[in-house]
Amino acid sequence: MIVGVPREIKPDEGRVAAIPSVVEMLASDGHHVIIENNAGFLSGFSNQEYQDVGAEIVDTPEEIFSRADMILKVKEPLPPEYDLLRENQIVFTFLHLAPLKKLAKVLREKKVTAIGYETVEAEGYLPLLTPMSEIAGKMAIQSGTRFMEKIHGGRGILIGGVPGVPAADVVIIGGGVVGKNAARVALGMGAQVTVVSRSPQRLRELSDIYGERIITFISNKFNLAKVVEYSDLLISAVLLPGARAPRLVSEDMVKSMKNGSVILDVSIDQGGAVETIDRETTHANPTYKKHGVIHYAVPNMPGAVPRTATVSLTNATMPYIQDLAQKGVEAFKEDPTLAKVVNVFKGEITNQAVAEAQGLPYVPLEELW
Repeated sequence: MIVGVPREIKPDEGRVAAIPSVVEMLASDGHHVIIENNAGFLSGFSNQEYQDVGAEIVDTPEEIFSRADMILKVKEPLPPEYDLLRENQIVFTFLHLAPLKKLAKVLREKKVTAIGYETVEAEGYLPLLTPMSEIAGKMAIQSGTRFMEKIHGGRGILIGGVPGVPAADVVIIGGGVVGKNAARVALGMGAQVTVVSRSPQRLRELSDIYGERIITFISNKFNLAKVVEYSDLLISAVLLPGARAPRLVSEDMVKSMKNGSVILDVSIDQGGAVETIDRETTHANPTYKKHGVIHYAVPNMPGAVPRTATVSLTNATMPYIQDLAQKGVEAFKEDPTLAKVVNVFKGEITNQAVAEAQGLPYVPLEELW
């Protein structure tokens, strides 16, 4: 199989979908890997490092897409790449298709075999999304503390406070991987931390770990309104695998927040859970103000730490890449876990959550063989 790795074109995205060890693995299995010029540069991997393990370096994305049987990416295809996609080409990447109607339409029309990292499930967890969620959770606090500073438009609050001055109130909606990592970092910095989750068991687990250092609430409209109002930093860490994030934080809740408070929505790549976040932002221009509250909505947060994020991601994707390269679509028949993560196949939506979010028919994969 010819495996292609284009350079990511999403703004401020420094990750790359394959590192030299992945290329070496594929080459040893008899596959040919083509890498776009400087695709790994921002993650600290040179063209020469790829060539040393058998990769071919090419100059344009057009050559990558025209030759490759399988495309490995980090972020979803963007409009300049739509015309480059080919029928039956496998695209393995973070898709986050639920809110992306145009991309879903293109993938269906082109009859691309599209597989989303974020929908891979194994043994009750999301092995390809987890490493990026760990990074995003830690970065959420790192970024949020910066925008609480007065020079960035915030209230001028130190997250951990000082003797005689209270710490900041950090509210985290969602107790999954993002939420747990955000809570860990915020507590380590001395913040007063509240976690809201719909799962009583998850809240028990957090209470067992952190005891009285953490405040917990069951997620409902009444409790959300209460905690959003007193938050200095609000982290939305909501995830429904494959589906659009539910709108949990209303505009009225945002209006109740203190002037200069900060909202950071990690779920923006799935459409966002905050009503007043109506657009994605970038690392170069990460925030805007509405109702006096700073809104941060960068969909590729781990892209700001590409070396860490790339190695962590490819550690997780490597066995799936190897399986797909060896077997192609036959891998779906042999591995029920992999079959569940195909989002688009032969022009149909084959992931139920994505189909429901798009308002399109869901066609089980096994009906399309």
